[in-house]
Order: sequence, then structure tokens, then C-alpha cells
Amino acid sequence: MDEEYTAGYREPCAQCAAVDWGVSDEGRFYCRSCHMVIERTREVVDATFTPGANRISTIGRGARTKGPERGREWMICEGFQFILRNQADALLKLGVSPHFKDDVLCQLWRIYLQRSRQAYTHNPVRSAKFKVRGPDSDSDSAPESSAVSASETDGEANLSSTAGSNAESSSDWSQWSGSVDAVSYLSTRLRRARGLMTMKKTLALIHLALIWIREPLTLSDLLRLVNEGHVPYVNAYEELPEEMRLEGKDGLIFRVERVPSHQEVHKEAQTLVQFLQLPAFPPISRQSLLHPALLSLRYLTDANLPDDLHLWVCRMMEHAGMADQTLHTLDASSCPVLPRYDVQTAALIIVTMKLLFGLDDHTEWDLSNEAGDRDDAGNMFSLRRWFRLLQAALIRGQQRRDRDIARKQWKPKKPLCMNKKEKTVIMKKKRIAEQVQVCFEKLSSRPAGVERGFPSSFRFCWGDEDGADGPSLHQKKLDGVLTLKHKVLTPSNATYWHPELRRCDPRKCRSHYSEVEATLPRTFVWLLQLFCFLLDVKPAYLYEEVLRVERRAFGGKTPRRRKTRATTRTRTRSETRTRTRSETRTRAEHRTPQRR
Repeated sequence: MDEEYTAGYREPCAQCAAVDWGVSDEGRFYCRSCHMVIERTREVVDATFTPGANRISTIGRGARTKGPERGREWMICEGFQFILRNQADALLKLGVSPHFKDDVLCQLWRIYLQRSRQAYTHNPVRSAKFKVRGPDSDSDSAPESSAVSASETDGEANLSSTAGSNAESSSDWSQWSGSVDAVSYLSTRLRRARGLMTMKKTLALIHLALIWIREPLTLSDLLRLVNEGHVPYVNAYEELPEEMRLEGKDGLIFRVERVPSHQEVHKEAQTLVQFLQLPAFPPISRQSLLHPALLSLRYLTDANLPDDLHLWVCRMMEHAGMADQTLHTLDASSCPVLPRYDVQTAALIIVTMKLLFGLDDHTEWDLSNEAGDRDDAGNMFSLRRWFRLLQAALIRGQQRRDRDIARKQWKPKKPLCMNKKEKTVIMKKKRIAEQVQVCFEKLSSRPAGVERGFPSSFRFCWGDEDGADGPSLHQKKLDGVLTLKHKVLTPSNATYWHPELRRCDPRKCRSHYSEVEATLPRTFVWLLQLFCFLLDVKPAYLYEEVLRVERRAFGGKTPRRRKTRATTRTRTRSETRTRTRSETRTRAEHRTPQRR
């Protein structure tokens, strides 16, 4: 095929003097012998070109600039509706319940449109400036508790009719804004007052719908699917219909530069629950996969911890009063706070491991040595062996995650331009980036993007098969850390350390993890980092949940000697190891100023 384009060029190569030319995918000539690229390019013949067609026939005195091509007038809520539909379809392909989209998510979306007075109301907010009517109109638009009755009508038909009436009433459709009401969404005051939709709220609405149907897909799982590209979010606007042209200010609404964190989406979901005024959610019983009793089994398996630990997690859950389903069921009357199912379960496992192993940089290693001296040490769970196995797997997992993030393509295929001047520059940068990417793909013989595999709920794979992260420890016994007293198995560890458990308002109290991290035992900090990697959350976020579980379990019930040990541990590690408690108390007395 290359001979057809290079037949007329017989010049020898300046590098190797060979006459053997080929044409690359970019149309450039290169020597097949030494692979040197020259400036000559292949001539492309345009069959649609007609001689004389570009000749000037008339001279007009009008404006030389051509008017922009426009699609139909549309509203921002229509764009979010298409994005929510695509996200729901992606979850359905991954195995979510078939009732998720039509029976739950669509109903919540209709309630939102009715509460925000964008559809399903006799008094919708009109015009692109969202001119709200008088206070008398609020009575007609405020739905009752059975707001789902609006679902009796067709959703897309009613939404398009309402959006069409709003679009017809607006006369100031901006030239560089494809939508009608983009200006209203850019106003912080109107966005908060009317509860307008954002890209972050789409994930919050999907999270609420998953909780409503009790789907075993936690918020950390949803964000992982978004990060891996299985659920559209970053460049979700590219899948909008062609007639919905995104230009100018629309880019500030639909453009996403990063995936929100677990804490941000949970906060948006909590705000959305209050805005929608939803009734009580279906109960999360012990048979539900979102309940800590069953969800902890999954995290124990992923962390390669023994199955016998699940019994102690359930005991800790009973002791902390967290087994009741009313604590895990979202209800405005009994439980107005949206539970963090995944983070709460991980905190329960961490508190249980502190109870059994100590995790104070001394007790856990002493227990491991005692378990290794037993006759049946091969069947006993050793924390030292588990730590070495998980540490190696954690390092590989973090490197794999960082590599996937570095190779992820964040640039959209259809870039959004704020004005005409930026459009030319952006398109030129896009062409250059595509050419560089093609060159790197040829040099590395592999695609530049991340290869999407089938999604999994587990970070690690344990077993003896090929590709596993290490041998499985699920069948190991905990007899090495348990003692039989009065015919009852109790932990060999007799003490439990914890910081001062002060009850505070989570809305006003900030996290103190950065201040106390240096004083915490290294084993405990490493365990926090392990579960933070499994859930993709920050250590401070998980640490605060651990403190909440400890307040419920030990708040006001801890013996005085345990509190004294926890207070002593707040000093630096060097002082704790080198000084005894009596020396520390003596130095404290000398430092105290004498009163006259």
C-alpha cells in the first residue's frame, strides 16, 4: 500500500542511503531501513474538490462572521436527567437490581423536580433568571408526604413539556450558552435556595436509591466504580444528545475535574434527604447485606483475617448497641443521620482487633510469639505473619492504583469552550496531544489508557491459585489470643487503650487526627491505613468513626486504670519507652510552679 504513495519519490535516505520509503499513520515519510522520519508528507487528494468552486462570485457588505449553529433550547435539568439515566444503565449492566432505575431512582428524581419546582407542579419556576413568584404560590408547589404520586404520569413527557414551556418563556438565551437557565445554576445563592442539581448530587441521589432498595453496594464501592470508569461521571456530558449543545457557561456546570471524596458525597446525600423530605427508608435488618453483621464478613475476607474474628465483631457490635436495625435505617424521626455503612463496619473491625491484640506496639507481638511457641502453631493466626503478608500486598496495591491514576485519560474527547477564542487553542492542543499519544503507543506497544477489567468488590485476592496476592489465612484459629476462664473464652489481652472519649457535636468539632497521629501506636496507624486503602477514604475520616464506636462501647464504662494508661500514651513514643510512670509523675511535679 505504501508503494502507491512513495512510487514517485526515489531520493536516497540521508542516514543510510537506502531507497526504501514508507508512510506512517500520520502521513509522514520514513525510511524502512533506519526508521528516520523526513519532512515529506503524503499528498491527499480531495475527491469532493471542484475546480472554480472557491472563486468569488459576489461581494456582500454584511457581517463576515457566520452565526453559530444552534440546537434546540433545553434546560439544565434535562442534561442531568440524561446523565442520571446513563449512570443507572451502567449500574444495571453491572448487576444492580432491575427495580433500581424505574421504581426507585426515577421516583426520587421526580420528587426532586417537584421540590425544586422545575416540573410536576402547577407553579414552576420560570425564566432563565429563576424569578420566584410570591409567597402564595408556595402552597400549590409544596407536595405532601406522598410526593411519589407524581410518578403516575410519564416522567420524560412531563419533564420535556415543562422544560419546553420554560424555554419558550425565556427570551435571553445566551449566544454562548446552549442551555436556557445556565446563569441560574452559576449563582450560589439561587443554587442553595432552590436546591439545584450538581454533578456531585447525581452520585448522592444514586447512593440514596441504592440504600432504598438495600443493594449491597456501599458508597465506597460506587466511588470506586466511578474512578475506574465503569459509571460515567468525569466526562459524562459527552453522552448527551447532539441537539443539546454545550457551549460557554454550560461547561462550568457539567465539567468535572476530579471525583468527589466519600465525605463530600455523604454530606450531599444527607442534605438531599432533608431537601426531599423523604419518608422512612426500608429497614436494614441483620439479614441485609448493608448491616455490619454481614458487611463485616466481606471486609474480613478482603483483609485476609480469620473467619473466627467475625464472632468477636458481632459481640462488639452487641456491646456497643449497634445491632438494632433502627440505628442503620434512615428515618427522620428515629435516625435522621444517614449511616456510613462501610466506614462504620471498618471501625467495628478495628476496635475488635484492638480488644483482642492490643495494637500498642508491644502486646500484639508478645501474643504472636506465644502463638508461635504452641504445638499447633501452624493452625494458629499469627499477627506478625499477617502483617508481613498484608504489608507486601498493600504496597503492590498502592503502586497499582497510582499507576492507573497516572495512565488515566482525564482530557475529554469533546472539550468544552468558554468562548470562541479558547475554542481554537483548545482544539489545537487536542490535536497535538492525540499525535503525541499515538507516538507513545507505538513506542510502548500498548495503549496509553487504563485497561478496564471486570469490576470486583474486593481489592485483594487470597489463595493458592496463580495471580493471588498471597496464601489465605481465613481458616486460622484465634486460640493463641484467647484464654478459657470459667468455661468462657475471653481475650488474653486484659487492657484496652484509647484517647480521651469526649462527646462532641460532629458539625462543630473538627478532626484532631493530624495532631495525635505522632503519638498513636504504629501498628494502629498502619491498620487504619489498610482499611483506608480498602475503602478509599482518608485516615482522619476513619479515625473519627473509630472514636464514635469507642464512645458507644466504652464511654463511661472504662475502668480508671485503662484511662490512666490511655492518658500516659498521649506522650511521645520516646518518653513512653524510656521513662517509667513514676519518673514521669516526678518530673511533672518539679515542673509545676510553686504557689506563694
